[in-house]
Amino acid sequence: MELRLDYLLDAAPEEVTAPAISPFPPATFDLALVVAETTPAAEVTSAVRDGAGPLLEGLRLFDVYSGEQVGAGRKSLAFAVRLRAPDHTLTAEEVAAVRAAALAEAARRCDATLRGA
Repeated sequence: MELRLDYLLDAAPEEVTAPAISPFPPATFDLALVVAETTPAAEVTSAVRDGAGPLLEGLRLFDVYSGEQVGAGRKSLAFAVRLRAPDHTLTAEEVAAVRAAALAEAARRCDATLRGA
């Protein structure tokens, strides 16, 4: 098989560049929020993402729980959160501030509360 790479490159819609990768380690934590059973998980995810801001590298919903521990008409959504700064290792204070901001935005937009609080 013969492949004309110049034809492929000419047909590409735009140049694709890889994102910069930080050499600093990520900070990870889980965040379990309790919301009304009717609140879409996507809405809570969006609120957490917006609240976390630019240090957020990854956000993944890994558990949905409904039962007597969270109350009737409520559900718990647990997220794995990964933060990373491009220019330094995050401090515990920075991570706590991002966590608080994500929780505050979810509370404001989705009436979310921290599970177990």
